[in-house]
Amino acid sequence: MLRIYSTSLGCPKNRVDTERTLGSIGPVRMVETPEAAELIFINTCGFIGPAVEESVRTILEAIEAAGTQPKAKRPFIAVAGCLVGRYGAKDLAPDLPEVDLFLDNRDLANWAEMLCQKLGLGPAPEGRFASTGPSYAWLKISDGCRHACSFCTIPAIRGPLTSHPEAMLVEEAAGLVHSGIKELVLVAQDVTSWGRDLGKSGGLKRLLEKLLPLPGLERLRLMYLYPAGLTRPLLSFLQEAGKPFVPYFDIPLQHASKNVLQRMGRPFAQNPRAAVERVREFFPQAALRTSIIVGFPGETEKDFQELCDFVQATRFHHLGVFAYQQEEGTPAATMPDQIPDREKQWRRDALMEIQADISEELLQQYVGQTMDILVDAPQGEWPGLFTGRAWFQAPESDGVTYISGPGAAPGALVQAEITEAQTYDLVALVNAEEGE
Repeated sequence: MLRIYSTSLGCPKNRVDTERTLGSIGPVRMVETPEAAELIFINTCGFIGPAVEESVRTILEAIEAAGTQPKAKRPFIAVAGCLVGRYGAKDLAPDLPEVDLFLDNRDLANWAEMLCQKLGLGPAPEGRFASTGPSYAWLKISDGCRHACSFCTIPAIRGPLTSHPEAMLVEEAAGLVHSGIKELVLVAQDVTSWGRDLGKSGGLKRLLEKLLPLPGLERLRLMYLYPAGLTRPLLSFLQEAGKPFVPYFDIPLQHASKNVLQRMGRPFAQNPRAAVERVREFFPQAALRTSIIVGFPGETEKDFQELCDFVQATRFHHLGVFAYQQEEGTPAATMPDQIPDREKQWRRDALMEIQADISEELLQQYVGQTMDILVDAPQGEWPGLFTGRAWFQAPESDGVTYISGPGAAPGALVQAEITEAQTYDLVALVNAEEGE
């Protein structure tokens, strides 16, 4: 059984790539340290400068750990993902000669086969080595992107939209749910674009019709929903679908100012408020999440104030705010009127202060309510305390619910009373009747 030390950096899509690759190279056993491994597998992020720096640092740390082993026992080091896709193996190899294999995103379908060849392993059936625990799993439904936002490196790194086949996704999802996973979280660069490149009618609705009825599936959550893809027919379908669909909408709006959105090249640049209003027309109590970029080139004080007013009025459950990063090779990097880093950071902090108040107010309304909490993992510091999530909390993106009481265990879906609200997190206690 091959001993593997694995690290996945960046987004959940990378995590899925890692799980699919490692699940398709035969029997494996994950180990806690690089020194104990026969294979070190690092799936990198290269989306923005800080992610590139983290990826390089992680590789160098693994190389240093591997170098402490006798030469005959040194692990095989494979570096995969967006760093390789962005800079290429030819440019990376001279600076990282200790790396035995670079795996480019463009060869994603062949990663497992390439590893098996290098490691002298026989062919293995395609599989999935789920690493997120018993409660949830990501389901990546497509790769690449069909949009051309002026700040984004993803199309250059991962190529155009490539939807994964429907049959493959349904089989993978069924296997995950059969293994006990209760929540599936669909991810892609733009989930609403699934199927547009397959020449089949129905798009995302067609796929969801196959996933929603899976026996044992308690929650199905959609992430990365581009505003233009949230059409009335899709929202109507989701409204009628009911459970296990979770009325949680992660819509990466990026800004509220028409001026900034047009400079960003966003596919829905006219009025982001329309997308929010459309969702709330069908789902008045929906939980909304969005991501915002502040300090984009040309963002005026008026643009920023418009953004703050929009966040105040919309009252998102969850908000991610990022200071613009000037990335080489993108159109935005050469735009005039670049904003100083200090000002970008100030704007980020100011917007997050607004959101902190909104989040605390929204969470306070749940105190005293009893709701289903999906338990993810032990909290670690206190025996009997676990982290879990209510329906409006997505894994690894939002706040958590700290939960304790009879029946609370990883993978359990339990009813609990919300006893306390913090700025971004909740505290809950399992009902006594539930634990009996």
